[in-house]
Amino acid sequence: MRKILTFLMFVTFFLSAAQDKLTFSYDPLTGNQIVRALCLNCQTQKPAKDAANEAITNEDLLQFSSEDVISYYPNPVKEELYLKWELTNDNSVSSIQITGITGQVLATYRNTATVDSFNIPFQSYSGGVYIVSLTYRNGAPKTIKIIKK
Repeated sequence: MRKILTFLMFVTFFLSAAQDKLTFSYDPLTGNQIVRALCLNCQTQKPAKDAANEAITNEDLLQFSSEDVISYYPNPVKEELYLKWELTNDNSVSSIQITGITGQVLATYRNTATVDSFNIPFQSYSGGVYIVSLTYRNGAPKTIKIIKK
């Protein structure tokens, strides 16, 4: 009886393939694991989307709400944050400010009233949470919480 149980235990261990059911994707620059997924049918799995090599479409942009006119991409950010807004009712964005979680102002961008999009470089910032504040011409502020990987 012991031999049969031992044999069944070894067969169970050798026939199980739990490692084949988990797939991992890694960041090509740092080598960090970015995606861990359960793969039930590994033969039909699609390759992971590489955001750095694809063009940004309007579907990629995150919006505050359906009536809001400011969009941003990506969050979490690795290198650059893309902001886009609509110039409506002559109420444009007059300045953009980057603030650390401690309240320290890290960067301020002015003279953005004539453009409808802006790219903010995040390469020099360490990983963490940042606040991006957009100030309209009429003085109304809008803030976005951004995570830097």
